[in-house]
Amino acid sequence: MQIPTLPSSVVLPRELSRFDELVYNLHWTWSAAARDCFALVEPALWTATGNPVDLLQYVPVARWLELARDAKFLRTYRAALAALDAHLDAPATSGYDARGPVAYFCMEYGWHECLPVMSGGLGILAGDHTKTASDIGLPFVGVGMLYRSGFFVQQLAPDGRQVNIFPCHDFNRWPVRPVAGRNGRELIVGVEFPDRVVRAKVWLAQVGRVPVLLLDTDIRQNSVGDRAITSQLYCRGREVRLCQERLIGIGGVRALRALGIAPAAWHLNEGHCVFLQIERLRELRKRGVKFDEARRRIAANTVFTTHTPVPAGNEQFDPKLVEKYFTADCRGLGIRFQQLLALSREYPKTGPVNLTALALRVSSWTNGVSKLNAKVENDVWRHFWRGRPDQIQAVTNGVHVDTWLGPELTALFDRYAGPDWKRSLCDAAFWRVAMERIPDAAFWAAHVKQKARLVDFCRERTAAMRARHSAPPEDVRAAMTSLLDPAALTIGFARRFAPYKRADLLFSDPKRLQRIVSRAGRPVQFVFAGKAHPEDAGGQEVLRRVFQWCERPEFRGRVVVLEEYDMAVARRLVQGVDVWLNNPQRPLEASGTSGQKAGINGAPNCSVLDGWWPEAFDGSNGWDIGAGKEFADAKRQARHDAVSLYELLERDIVPRFYKDRAAWIAMMKASIATVLPRFNSERMLRDYVEQGYAPAAGRV
Repeated sequence: MQIPTLPSSVVLPRELSRFDELVYNLHWTWSAAARDCFALVEPALWTATGNPVDLLQYVPVARWLELARDAKFLRTYRAALAALDAHLDAPATSGYDARGPVAYFCMEYGWHECLPVMSGGLGILAGDHTKTASDIGLPFVGVGMLYRSGFFVQQLAPDGRQVNIFPCHDFNRWPVRPVAGRNGRELIVGVEFPDRVVRAKVWLAQVGRVPVLLLDTDIRQNSVGDRAITSQLYCRGREVRLCQERLIGIGGVRALRALGIAPAAWHLNEGHCVFLQIERLRELRKRGVKFDEARRRIAANTVFTTHTPVPAGNEQFDPKLVEKYFTADCRGLGIRFQQLLALSREYPKTGPVNLTALALRVSSWTNGVSKLNAKVENDVWRHFWRGRPDQIQAVTNGVHVDTWLGPELTALFDRYAGPDWKRSLCDAAFWRVAMERIPDAAFWAAHVKQKARLVDFCRERTAAMRARHSAPPEDVRAAMTSLLDPAALTIGFARRFAPYKRADLLFSDPKRLQRIVSRAGRPVQFVFAGKAHPEDAGGQEVLRRVFQWCERPEFRGRVVVLEEYDMAVARRLVQGVDVWLNNPQRPLEASGTSGQKAGINGAPNCSVLDGWWPEAFDGSNGWDIGAGKEFADAKRQARHDAVSLYELLERDIVPRFYKDRAAWIAMMKASIATVLPRFNSERMLRDYVEQGYAPAAGRV
């Protein structure tokens, strides 16, 4: 699917005329060949920013002329182009043969840290989803928004308080381009708001074969207030949030129509985007279709993914606010606002507007993101089904292997699993044999290199933070030289800092923890990372407490908190830790893909049986915190789980790591053999095609 964009103003030598194709196709985020090419252009700049657009903008003409004559660079450049062309021309294997593509609407996407339009797991999942759609040749188009300030940049104050910084990003430095309309100028779509029309410029993020359209209201045609609609992801103001969700839904459909794209199936990734159905209803009503029939038609080819039972993932609004923005739409649909209100409430006659409830009523197929999550969601919404069987199916999340697998392990798989191992991602038997083929010594050596890179990264980040805190020079030097021990058992914990994720559970018994981390000959160290939402005071307090524990003398240098958790931090963590820790309050974890990313890198999970882990845990690939025992009282549950965690560390994890390297490596290999084939995003997307997309596309 080709989306026209405005031409670039950068002029390169004829020999490098396709370099901008490498830069502006996000395939480079999972193509080692492209990144090798970028690294040769200007190594220091590439290392500092990891953003290939900076190469186009800041590398002088003389350097490009030099590269055009450099035989080594030209070989690397041609190899990168060959990899891109091979990807774009690869045969489709999705099994989806509908007339039109799948249109995927999501508020956030996580492709790479240089394009910060995501906040956490939902965005990372959406990024992996689009990459995988490209891998298997699924006809697919994404819709989202381009945020001038992103989510936020996180710094930690000396006392551990989270400092929220909202930068003003320059989109010209991002690997996105303005979409060209039929007149050859930038494409602008309009969406009616009370007493005005809000305009949105459409940008393109090209993800391999998948185009993603991103809406931006920060343009001169809008008033100051409307330009701010796309300023921040998940902004605090409820009215502005409703404006965002109106914009992405209605404006997203209009952007697709302006480009002549006619989706056969529609995917709502959480309820934030549900207002696209209002626009689709309007289209059908304009053609004379009666309202009830129009509603049936739009639901028939729409699938909806609900991610969490936690209130933050289930948007609710005051009906009066919704009436302000949707009364005119109701007149156009030929219905009273009360009819829309009844569709949008959890209970038709009372309560706030609930976007999850609306999405359930205007979709024909709904899924949760793990088997346990689907069960929980069915229990939450059982009153919707009125005695019918459970309506929410399970498609367990997976991760994009090429994005998250460490380079040393990738090289090891190339050597021992064969050059075509990526064609066997979902073959469990293949991975059992592949792990047996890899010599333990080679496997451990690859892990040690990835772990050393993590330790170096932690030292650099912590030293920079201490310097900003005006710490004594010796403290900054100590961070660079002695923070963490590359040989020590290293356990990672990284995710959104929400209270139910219980990041501070580890510190329930500080004296016991001190004995664990400082035992002679068997040291243990922990690396924490994560952001709390700017409006989540409880989550920020958990983060502050964890940071303050880390700064206490008995833990300093052994327990570390990294600030500004983004994809760069995540990659290093999941590739380098020895164990991945996850201890949420069950059953509130919807899936938890961070543990999957660590698992495919050979890090056994130590987790509460929540989210995806009950489907994966088999005793050979990690540990279960709490042994599945549940208490109604949250405090009692926390005490039980903390004791269980300490006992696992003392009796099994630490002794096994230090006493029996062969047994430890066997568990690492078991982690890969069990997690990689079942919890990769190709398996996930094939499930969506088979259970959701293909049936939906065939219903109308």
